[in-house]
Amino acid sequence: MEKNSSNMIPLTENSPHKKEMVCIFGTGDFGRSLGYKMLQCGYSIVFGSRNAQTSSLIPKGTEVLSHREAAQKADIIIVAIQRQHYNFLTELTEVLHGKVLVDVSNNLKINQYPESNAEYLAQLVPGAKVVKAFNTVSAWALQSGTLDASRQVFVCGDDNKAKQMVMDIVRTLGLTPLDQGSLLAAREIENYPLQLFPMWKFPIYLAIGLSAFFFFYSLIRDVIYPYVHENKDLSFFIVISIPNRVCPIVALILLALVYLPGIIAAILQLHRGTKYSRFPDWLDKWMLCRKQLGLVALVFAFLHVLYTLVIPIRYYVRWRLNVYVISQIKDNRTDPFNNTNGWISDSYLALGILGFFLFVLLGITSLPSVSNSVNWREFRFVQSKLGYLTLILCTAHTLVYGGKRFLNPSMYRWYLPAAYMLSLIVPCIVLAIKFVLIFPCIDRPLTQIRQGWERNSKGSKQSYYNDSKSAV
Repeated sequence: MEKNSSNMIPLTENSPHKKEMVCIFGTGDFGRSLGYKMLQCGYSIVFGSRNAQTSSLIPKGTEVLSHREAAQKADIIIVAIQRQHYNFLTELTEVLHGKVLVDVSNNLKINQYPESNAEYLAQLVPGAKVVKAFNTVSAWALQSGTLDASRQVFVCGDDNKAKQMVMDIVRTLGLTPLDQGSLLAAREIENYPLQLFPMWKFPIYLAIGLSAFFFFYSLIRDVIYPYVHENKDLSFFIVISIPNRVCPIVALILLALVYLPGIIAAILQLHRGTKYSRFPDWLDKWMLCRKQLGLVALVFAFLHVLYTLVIPIRYYVRWRLNVYVISQIKDNRTDPFNNTNGWISDSYLALGILGFFLFVLLGITSLPSVSNSVNWREFRFVQSKLGYLTLILCTAHTLVYGGKRFLNPSMYRWYLPAAYMLSLIVPCIVLAIKFVLIFPCIDRPLTQIRQGWERNSKGSKQSYYNDSKSAV
């Protein structure tokens, strides 16, 4: 039995409800895969090729003709070839006049040409109705049928009727068309498949930068300083001890940075007295990647938990414990239990456990499958109210961990404070400003502004004063 899907007879080949004829220029992987998928959905397919000869790779039930002959048979022509081979289309200008040309091409890099491929195609064949589509769907997805990750198809074009025809094909194939407007949007659509995690770049680069800074900062304090002053070789700290310091620090700072842009936005709205003034571009981009910042922070929190769990089995820890026990035996003494230290230790651990639990809850609710199942008020409660509670617990976890050591001169090696002290700067600033913003005298006008009130609008101003008086 033949295993090649191209040689299999489509299920709808003999169906009496066949749809219109569609021409596909190009017999490459994508052209063949798209043709086979359309055959299964009831379309008649004709391929236009330089070599008008049937190959074993071509799906059964289709025919292969020259470009001119194939174009004459259909009103919709899918151009499944690369831009550098478009020139032959100028010879078919008369045949292609009034027909719908669907450009499915992509480039090798973002903004590779001055104009998009679809716009270039429209310039070559001015009488045709050019539509951009299918460039976000891969040949592999069409062949295997695993279209869950690429079910959306961006469509754009200047002719609404031509766009509608293409969108009907997209729906018939079981995909979801998204109308992006005129052909001017083709450039953005062509750049989309070339982007590598665009919303993740800033969070990842920031996390790497913070990790590198605190790693070398801890290296100076915890490895180099003891070696210089005490002639101790603690270089093995690089493997677990220092990463276990860096991970919670980065997680806490990134979590605080999730909520900092919202606070900056609130201050800007209070200053401007309106919500209709655009935020700076850097703040817009920052707010758009808050979800990614939170998920990266959650990854570092997970690493901190894993590093902490291996502490009891470390050789260094077991050696220190044995030395401590032997020294007590030799000195014939037993250190009494310190109830204060017991409270501090348990409180520190409890705050960490609760903070991590809420951290995981925030991560779960940010997943599309979960966020789509809750309403806006529920989502806002979890991400905002519980988010700030998570930040409070994690900050308190770090503060209790520091305890009396904040005032201990030995903690300032080469006048450098411990790394965890630096990690508290951003979270404490965020929580302090948020505490001020929830005061009724500030929260009330901010809420009015977000509901449409403007400081410079007379009607809105009078309405605000009336609302304030009634509230009082």
